Amino acid sequence: MNTLFTSEAVSMGHPDKVADQISDAVLDDALRQDPASRVACETLVTTGTVFIAGEITTHGFIDFQEVARKTIKEIGYTEPALGFSYDCCGIHVSVHGQSPDISQGVTEGEGLHKEQGAGDQGMMFGYASNETPEMMPMPVMLSRRILDELVRQRESKRMPWLKPDSKSQVTVEYDDKWRPVRVHTVVVSTQHAPEAKHSTIEKAIIENVIKKVVPARMLDKKTIYHVNPTGRFVIGGPHGDSGLTGRKIIVDTYGGMGRHGGGAFSGKDPSKVDRSAAYMMRYIAKNIVAAKLATRCELQVSYAIGVARPLSLNVNTFDTSVISNRALAVAVQEVFDLRPAMIIKALKLRRPVYVKTARYGHFGVDDPDYTWEKTDKIAALRRAIGI
Repeated sequence: MNTLFTSEAVSMGHPDKVADQISDAVLDDALRQDPASRVACETLVTTGTVFIAGEITTHGFIDFQEVARKTIKEIGYTEPALGFSYDCCGIHVSVHGQSPDISQGVTEGEGLHKEQGAGDQGMMFGYASNETPEMMPMPVMLSRRILDELVRQRESKRMPWLKPDSKSQVTVEYDDKWRPVRVHTVVVSTQHAPEAKHSTIEKAIIENVIKKVVPARMLDKKTIYHVNPTGRFVIGGPHGDSGLTGRKIIVDTYGGMGRHGGGAFSGKDPSKVDRSAAYMMRYIAKNIVAAKLATRCELQVSYAIGVARPLSLNVNTFDTSVISNRALAVAVQEVFDLRPAMIIKALKLRRPVYVKTARYGHFGVDDPDYTWEKTDKIAALRRAIGI
């Protein structure tokens, strides 16, 4: 029997994503001035208010007011009538330096070990599959493409009633070999101007957004569409629901298709393995699939705080690999150095590139700044397993 799998995505105007973007904009500003900055920035947004807190150690000067307002304006909150606007929201800041107890564990030559250790304990996952050109699960990629098109429609004024907050959800039907067969259901909820009629919104979203981005071969007469299923979505963004950094970790990764270690990404500099090691696991998984060593691949790595070398590495190819999972894990460790300092160096993670990851997705994006999306280790992996 065929299987249904559902993933969701949220737009840059969703309150949790607003918080993520502000946190990553603070990180980018710190890295732009001081690439060695240590940043753990948390943001809360609600009606007319932004709270920024965390631990930041940097040689740069961060103008939190300017960074936050610029980010909110770029997202599209420029109308005070929405209950949240870049020019009139209150911004409160409570930030102090990184704990010296943590700092010594992630600073080379300090602490119990000579090497730069992991910034915390934990486990991180990476995933890839061959079901889309991006080597990402189809449900989350289609959900994200719908929102990307909504942004284009809003910013171009082709749908003048669109507002920044929106969500999408796509259910894909898979056959018994885990190949996508058809789109079963699409849900889109988008904030809109009060004068827009539901019938107008529904027709425009289905015809000019969903059918534009979802391949026609994946849609049929049985596909179900739900557009603004409550009938009205005028009150949205931080005015409609408070937002917090790190509350969309499944949206940020694989839509639930791959497992998640629990650590959020946004607002964290790359010394935090929650972010850097998760990017590395994606990099490895994608190269394994690109090398045609497996059609699906999930990796798990774990660390102890202050310790450089990972405690464990697990490779799971769901019985789709050309060699055993254990042999593939050996090859991975031969090709990739999983110490935090080496991950940062290999993926060039001390650059100010993070705000767009909180906006357009962390994985499956065709952008040279997304170094973890490269497939430049295909030959090395094949040599390591003797092909």
